[in-house]
Amino acid sequence: MIAAGLSLEIASLRSAFLGGTTSATELAARVLARIAQSDDPAVWISRPGENTVRARACELDAAARADPSTVARLPLFGIPFAVKDNIDVAGMPTTAGCPAFAYTPAETAPVVAQLLAAGAMLLGKTNLDQFATGLVGTRSPYGAPLNPFDGRFIPGGSSSGSAVAVASGFASFALGTDTAGSGRVPAAFNNLVGLKPTRGLLSMRGVVPACRSLDCLSVFALTAQDASAVFDVAVFFDPEDPLARTLDPAVAPRFGSQFRFGVPRSSDLEFFGNKEGAALFGSAVGILETAGGTKVEIHFTPFRDAGRLLYGGPWVAERLHATQRLLSENPDALLPITRQIIEGGHRYSALDAYRAQYDLAALRRAVGAEFREIDVLLLPTAGTIYETAAIAAEPIRLNTNLGLYTSFVNLLDLAAIALPAGLDENGLPFGISLIAPAHRDFALLDLGARFQQVSGY
Repeated sequence: MIAAGLSLEIASLRSAFLGGTTSATELAARVLARIAQSDDPAVWISRPGENTVRARACELDAAARADPSTVARLPLFGIPFAVKDNIDVAGMPTTAGCPAFAYTPAETAPVVAQLLAAGAMLLGKTNLDQFATGLVGTRSPYGAPLNPFDGRFIPGGSSSGSAVAVASGFASFALGTDTAGSGRVPAAFNNLVGLKPTRGLLSMRGVVPACRSLDCLSVFALTAQDASAVFDVAVFFDPEDPLARTLDPAVAPRFGSQFRFGVPRSSDLEFFGNKEGAALFGSAVGILETAGGTKVEIHFTPFRDAGRLLYGGPWVAERLHATQRLLSENPDALLPITRQIIEGGHRYSALDAYRAQYDLAALRRAVGAEFREIDVLLLPTAGTIYETAAIAAEPIRLNTNLGLYTSFVNLLDLAAIALPAGLDENGLPFGISLIAPAHRDFALLDLGARFQQVSGY
């Protein structure tokens, strides 16, 4: 039988499958038992029946018995995963966190189909901030998933359920989406790796859009190595996705043994009252130096100003694309805070949109100048974490604080990976992010693995 302490890390499971010390059926039984024993009813929005999961595992094991090369040939053989419930899975409802919006797709999103074809086992659809609008993880009519480290604190959003599913040991990895930080902030608050790839490298077909021009799928995993294994399967050019892009083959797949990493000046760092944040971030700087990096101070202002455009500019109007009909016909179907944010898009004109594009172009030029001096940018993923009660009292301001180091990334066409960077004295996770220009995804994954190897996180 499967060992009680066997890690759900993909690398460990691969070794167990290849060595014949466990099977997909045994692993499925273990994770299903964990889910059944959980006291958090808000992680999942919908799940296939247990018999469906068991049948999938039996099918994989039968294929492996018939052809022993199956395990080696399928890079995600038997690996349990979850998907955020704004991503389509054929025959399962897609709600985007709004019951009145729900529909049942006939086709599975291409990225999910890629993962299934590689042997992965789907456990279910996870909770989220409604219409992927928020970084807190509490804006859902299905309830707020509990932070596994301390239930008084938010799990982070919008991909809350996906992060909690991995952190709780239900799944080896999960898909989320990331427009403003939704694949990175929950990673930080759940002590996970969160990969936010270059926009367009992962197909967005079959995904309910938040800001379609900025959205991308994200990957939650236990290690950068695991995230790389998932990304390697998921990345492909989808000609039916009009915003799809091909990974630039001219970009080096890793940074050198010696590299330059940027950090903001101390006066530009903000931890919002988190007294341990500065020390934990300082430790991360030291870890990256041990990994071969040289610290370079950068001007953070253009990054910060770009981030402010996302919710303080006309990109809010793009959020009306998926919700406009529902807002017109049944506005009360949206949570008040979600409705308030999305309806704010009505105040922007076409002229506002053009002006913002000009401002963003200037900021991109300034950011490009900063990246000529560095190879990668190191930032806190979030300056602090809040209790759920605090978010309820000040939902807009505190959510904005959480996006300080994340909201600019897609606007500036950057790639990022969030990494665990220690626990505070109360046992709450702190995370950092490595950020680089588009197409440096594999280089970021490699550097993330080096950071984890040096740090032990």
